Amino acid sequence: MTPVPGERFCLYDTAQLTAVLDGMAWQAAGLLTGRQDVIVVGILRRGAPLADQLFERLARDFGVPGLSRLDLAIKRYADDLTLLHPETRLTENPAHAELDLAGRSLIVVDDVMYKGYSMLRAVEYLVGKGAGEIRTAVLVDRGAAKLPVRTDIVGVTLEVAPSDIIECNVPPYEPVLKIDLLRPRR
Repeated sequence: MTPVPGERFCLYDTAQLTAVLDGMAWQAAGLLTGRQDVIVVGILRRGAPLADQLFERLARDFGVPGLSRLDLAIKRYADDLTLLHPETRLTENPAHAELDLAGRSLIVVDDVMYKGYSMLRAVEYLVGKGAGEIRTAVLVDRGAAKLPVRTDIVGVTLEVAPSDIIECNVPPYEPVLKIDLLRPRR
């Protein structure tokens, strides 16, 4: 079924995304072989609960040693892709001011890789804190990145029209884990 303008269409449901997240954890575990003191970094909002899920799977299913969690508040776009800030904003948590990531391996998690602004800003910040290795993970890669940012771990790749909106519904922000396609009215 093809979405028509003004409609919402479910692309992936909870059961499908559970399998996708299991696959992402498997990919991450492979990249982290032999690493100690790994930090899973979530980009707020929806990247944080996805980072929690990845963290849980890495600990439970793969026994990755020394795991910890960190979140970054980064904002550029609203959920409907409306530009909120001309420059990507990272609001530093005061508790992170003295953060030293020297030699640490990190996985930065976000819900959607669109143009790459949020991920690039996260990577720049974490490099400034001395991160030894940074890997990136996204639930959805739209295949539209305009900046030199790669995604190491991708749940699904969705090449859709630029005006289409990929909406990741992620608890606790929405009641059910799913991915919807919204086709705006023209």
